[in-house]
Amino acid sequence: MRTTNRRLMILAALAAGALALAACDRGAKPGAVNAADMSLGDPAAKIKMVEYASPTCPHCARFSTDVFPAFKAKYIDTGKVHYTFKEFLTPPNDVAAASFLLARCAGKDKYFTVLDTIFRSQQEMFGGAETPRDVLLRIAQSSGMSEQQFTACVGDEASLKALNERVDKAIKVDKINSTPTFLIDGKKIKEGEISLTELDAAVAAAGK
Repeated sequence: MRTTNRRLMILAALAAGALALAACDRGAKPGAVNAADMSLGDPAAKIKMVEYASPTCPHCARFSTDVFPAFKAKYIDTGKVHYTFKEFLTPPNDVAAASFLLARCAGKDKYFTVLDTIFRSQQEMFGGAETPRDVLLRIAQSSGMSEQQFTACVGDEASLKALNERVDKAIKVDKINSTPTFLIDGKKIKEGEISLTELDAAVAAAGK
């Protein structure tokens, strides 16, 4: 894999430092949803599902492309499940952080669309002729951002600090140490890849 540009390397250093310094809210409930999280579906749905994932995690990418569309159609779009995505960083952390910052800069209405495109572009980022920055820039431009806006977005230290505080909470409070990790109604149901059949069973159990 080709080396990312200097700005993304700076992001990695900032991420490491922020993770070490971020405060830990020990009174919070594991998997608790807050205003900073990105969600889909009816907030009043009886069943709540939380996924912790990273844009540089291949297992997360497979879930996003192979399982999530069917799960969304069956449960989220029908109002049965309220789904929340919680951001987590996996190596290379700088690329994961830049991906999340880009998705957020695109706006809430485009967040999941941009994130899905990033997941589908993993092989291009890490196994092709382009650098991760090249791929992310192309995705940014396809969502209506200029290169200048993209550079400002992934270099925003305040947004990066907020991201790292969210990840720090996931590690220290929610005890997340791998991706993807899935919770339903606050209970961890699976770490690693999960099938639609397994999700069907978990949702059925939660609905009883």
